[in-house]
Amino acid sequence: MQEGNGNISKSGKAIFPTFFMAGFECSTFVWKDNERKDYIVVTGHDRHLKSDYTSAMDLGIGVVREAIRWPLVDLGGGRYDWSSIDPVLEAMNDCHMTVIWDLCHYGFPDGCDPFSEDCHQRFIDYCHAAAQYVIGHSEGPRFFTPINEITFFSAAATDIGWMYPFAKGRYGEFKRALCQMAIEGVRALREVDSGARMVHVDPIIHAVPPQDRPDLADEAWEHAYREAYEAWDMLYGRLNPELGGSPEILDIVGVNVYNFSQAQMNADKSREVLGPRDPRRRPLSELLKHAWDRYHRPLIIGETSGHQDKRAEWLRMTMEESMKALNSGVDLQGVCLYPFVDIPDWQTQEWAKIGIYDIEDKESCERIPCDAYIEELHRWQRLLDQPEHVEPDAFGNQWGRVQLAEVHRHAAEWEEKTPGSQKVGSV
Repeated sequence: MQEGNGNISKSGKAIFPTFFMAGFECSTFVWKDNERKDYIVVTGHDRHLKSDYTSAMDLGIGVVREAIRWPLVDLGGGRYDWSSIDPVLEAMNDCHMTVIWDLCHYGFPDGCDPFSEDCHQRFIDYCHAAAQYVIGHSEGPRFFTPINEITFFSAAATDIGWMYPFAKGRYGEFKRALCQMAIEGVRALREVDSGARMVHVDPIIHAVPPQDRPDLADEAWEHAYREAYEAWDMLYGRLNPELGGSPEILDIVGVNVYNFSQAQMNADKSREVLGPRDPRRRPLSELLKHAWDRYHRPLIIGETSGHQDKRAEWLRMTMEESMKALNSGVDLQGVCLYPFVDIPDWQTQEWAKIGIYDIEDKESCERIPCDAYIEELHRWQRLLDQPEHVEPDAFGNQWGRVQLAEVHRHAAEWEEKTPGSQKVGSV
C-alpha cells in the first residue's frame, strides 16, 4: 500500500461508505474483582444483534465498530470457535454494513501473559485465523483494529490497576508490548488480506496545569502531546523503530474524544475535567489538526458522545468542529457515534446515558431511543445529504447515507459564507 493509493489523504477519496459510523461496546477484560466482563452480553447486543444493525441502517449509518472477542473464540492450541461472530457476519451482510473489527478490546484469553513470547505468537496466529474466517464470509475492503486503545489500556492494566494483567509499575513496558503485538498483528492480517485497512484508536486529550501552578505547564503538555501519542508514534515507526512500525502499519488514526478528554492535571497526578465553558479548553478542530499534522494519515473520530441530556449538543459541536478541520486540510473520514447502545459505568454499574439508545432494564436490555440525539443526527443528515447521492433503495428514508463528499461540500459552502471563520484557529 503506497502513499499515493487512491484512498489515501491526498486524493480526498472516501475510505468508508458513510461519514456517520457507530460502535458497540465490546470490552472483555478481567476486572479488578478478578471476574471477566463481557459487555456484548451486558448490553444485550448478542440478543438484539439484528435489531441493533437494522436500527443503525435505518439511521443512515453504514459503518460499525464491532468485536471478535479473543477470549471467546481462541480455545488454545490453534483451535478456534467462530460461532459467536457468525450472527454478526450474517447481520452485517443483510444490512449492508461495513465492519471495523476489534480483535483485542482489553481482553486476553485465560492464562495468556501479554509479556510472554507465547502470548505474542498466539495473537499473531489468532489474527491470521480471524482474517481467514472473515475474508471467507464478507466482501472487501475489510477493516481491523488489532488492539483497542493501546495507551489507555496500558495505564488501566498497570498503574491504575483496573484490569488484567494488573502490572503495576510496568506501564511503559506494557505499552511497548502491546505495540509490538499490534504491529505483528497487522502483518499477519495482511498476509491473508493484502488490502486490509487498519484503524488504530486511542484517546486524544488536552491537559492544562492548575491556574496557580504555571510551573506544571510543561508536565501537562508532555502528558497530552507526547505520552498520549507514544503508541501511535511506535506504530508509525517514529518511536522504537526496531519494532517495525511504519506509516502503512499505522494506516488510519482513530481519535476518541469525550467531554472528559480535556482536564486539569494536578501536582498529585489527579485529573479535574475542564467544564464546557472553561477558556482553557482547546477546540476539537485544533486537536484533529494536531493529529493530522503529526502523521498525515487519514483520521476518523473513533469514539465520541455527549453525556445524558448533552448528547445532541455534543453532536452539534462535533460536526461543526469536524467541518472546520476539513476546511483546514485534515483528512477526516468519519465520525463514530459510540456507543450506539448505552453501557453501564465500569465502576458504579449505573447506566451512563451516553448512547443513541438507552437501556433501563438490565434483564431485557430493551432499547429506548434518545430522541434529542437522534433528531440532531437527522438534522445533519437532512442538511448534508445530496439527492443525487441517495442509494437506490434509500433504506426507506427520505435521506440517504451521508458520504464524505457531501460533508466536504457543506463545509466549503459554510466557509464561503463567512470567509476565514470556519477553519482551525478561527476566533
